[in-house]
Formats: sequence, C-alpha cells, structure tokens
Amino acid sequence: MALALGGYFSSGSNIFTSSLIGVQSWFSARFVAVQDFLTAPRDMASLQQRNAELEGEVSELQSQVIQLQQAVGETQILAALVDFSRANPENTYKAAAVIGRDPSPFLQYVIINRGSNDGIKRGMPVVTNQGLVGRVDAVIADAARVQLITDTASSVNVRLQNAKADASLIGSVTGDVTLDLIPQDISLQVGDLVLTSGLGGGYPPDLIIGQVINVRTRDFDLFQQATVQPVVDFNRLQIVLVIVNFKPVDFSPLVPLP
Repeated sequence: MALALGGYFSSGSNIFTSSLIGVQSWFSARFVAVQDFLTAPRDMASLQQRNAELEGEVSELQSQVIQLQQAVGETQILAALVDFSRANPENTYKAAAVIGRDPSPFLQYVIINRGSNDGIKRGMPVVTNQGLVGRVDAVIADAARVQLITDTASSVNVRLQNAKADASLIGSVTGDVTLDLIPQDISLQVGDLVLTSGLGGGYPPDLIIGQVINVRTRDFDLFQQATVQPVVDFNRLQIVLVIVNFKPVDFSPLVPLP
C-alpha cells in the first residue's frame, strides 16, 4: 500500500488499465455488431412500415394542396366575374360552369350546367370577364350547349375600334378566327382592337373579342382579311357568364330573297 500510495505502481497500473480498456472495447464492438445483426430485420420492417405511412401522409397532403389550388383558382375566377358584372351593370348575368366539350375536332362547343330551368334560352350571348365566348346554341332542362366564336358555323358582326370600320368574324376548323369583308380602303393595323358591333341582332355591342395579329391584303381582292387573337383562352374555360336579359333579333324575314 505504501508503494502504491507513493506512485511506484502508476506505470504498471496504466498499462494494465489500457489493456483492460482495449479488451472491453473489443468485446463491446463485437456485442454491438451481433446485436445490430439480430435486430436489423425488425428495424428494417419498422422502417418500411414507417416509410409507407409517411408516403401515405405525403399523398394525402398533395391531394389537399391540389384541392386548395383548384378552390383558389375558382375563387379568383368568380371574383373576376363579379367585378366584370359590376363594371357592366347594363346586363343581367347568370354564372355557369363548363361541364363538357364536344369531342369532334371539327366542332367548337362547350356544355354548361345551366338550362331552361335557369332561364337560359337559345341565342343568349356567353362571356367571361375577358371577353366574348359565344352564344347558346341548344338548351335542355339542366344544361345548354354553347357555340364558341371559333366554330366554323359561327359568324359575328364586329367593328374595329381604331379603324372605325365594320367586318365579319368567322371561325375555322383549326380554331382560328379571322376577319372578312373588310373594305380595301380601310387602314387596318396589327394591334387593332376587335369588338362586337351589335349589327345583325345576334350580340350586344362593345363586347371585347381580341386583337388583330396579321393582315392579308392583295390588290386583286375586293376585301382585306385579318387574323384575330381572341382574348379568351377557350382551352381553359371553367366558369362563364350568360347574358340572360339579351334577346337576339332574327332579321332573316327582312332580308330580300335573291
């Protein structure tokens, strides 16, 4: 004890302690490795189950995000339509959702969820907050078919705001809309705004349609032609407004027969 208290055994004690720690570390590392090997399958199964639970939660959250985005988009559209109706109080509107499209590539129609039970009648104009969409072509009790201005059978009497001239807007199989019957002496420019003229009784006046993006003039033609870019994106129509207080006028009995 005296020698130990005097520190004469310190070097030997350190060597013994270091050896003991090394042995303990070796056995501890082997024990942990064996323990991990035995518990790994159970931990793997637990991790796989937890991963599946997390993937399910992520899918549910993604679905909720999509639903919220759709709700926000519909709310923004409705707010824009409300602002439009307030800015144009001369008309009475009925909001309708687009619930279908004509599958034929040669016809440009959409189906809305409003019909005769809601006061919808054939010939009523259909708009959005951006501009003219078309007009009601056929009606049943709870739905109606809307002919778009891009349809080949569509013809709209329009006026060019800057050129102070009238023309006819027609659709096409490709969905493009063109201006026809423009006199050669009219100075037509790219960017001219196109609006409904109200002539013919089919549409109320001053509904925005689009802008001229291309002008075709040939000396031997009687009239000019122009391509119009509509302000409405017809591929993304979701909610529209039907002008229910407008009554179209049929002028055909007044047109003399050839």
